[in-house]
Amino acid sequence: MGILNVTPDSFSDGGRFRAPGAAVERGLRLVDEGADFIDIGGESSRPGACPVSESEELHRVTPVLRALVRQCDVPISIDTQKPSVARLCLDAGAAIINDIGGLRNPAMAKVAASAGASVVIMHMRGTPHTMQQDTGYGDLVAEIRGYLESSAAAAQRAGVSEIAIDPGIGFGKTASQNFEILARLNELGSLGYPVLIGPSRKSFLGSLPSRLSTEERLEGTLAAVAAGAMNGARIVRVHDVKPCRRVLEVVDAVRGKVDVG
Repeated sequence: MGILNVTPDSFSDGGRFRAPGAAVERGLRLVDEGADFIDIGGESSRPGACPVSESEELHRVTPVLRALVRQCDVPISIDTQKPSVARLCLDAGAAIINDIGGLRNPAMAKVAASAGASVVIMHMRGTPHTMQQDTGYGDLVAEIRGYLESSAAAAQRAGVSEIAIDPGIGFGKTASQNFEILARLNELGSLGYPVLIGPSRKSFLGSLPSRLSTEERLEGTLAAVAAGAMNGARIVRVHDVKPCRRVLEVVDAVRGKVDVG
């Protein structure tokens, strides 16, 4: 899943693809590099980020979404917490709702079901503005698992047929907790839904002794992607599609999923 942020303030590439033309060009490049999905976001979810209005979010994403639907043949995901934004984006051609709010708003599942859309349900405490204020857990993965299981069941009752789950790496977790999620990811796979992870360039990769900046975290991202895939991740949400596909090809070979020779 290739990341396409059309925001001025996302933690890694904020502002780079804010202009619709630049965003469309970037989206097409991600497809050329091997993205199976494009995930378009018009509201930053970096730690401490404040929400934007529905009208502003739509102003950012709609022209890019419409252009990419016309010009590429991979499914487009809309990264939003607002049911109204999701509904209008599905009307414009998006096929997936990526909800970092984890369907806490029941209207989101109803929007997805009525459009026959797939959903990604993510675990997050609070909001991006507040999430790092509450990182205390008893059993981290058990609590994440319980939330995702309950939310996915509610989505199914609402009529959503295709669901993926995301433990929310970087969303209301400490650096060590993010590494623990990667190590215990197979505990989520037992729920029976495809598991998505989004470790790309995140700050937990800069917490290691090397203390690398956001721009220097490619190798860390690749390592996290490999570890996650070995432990059951089916979808990886990344900025750097081409190198991640190369890493996943090796992982698939190790797991006996591709022919070698």
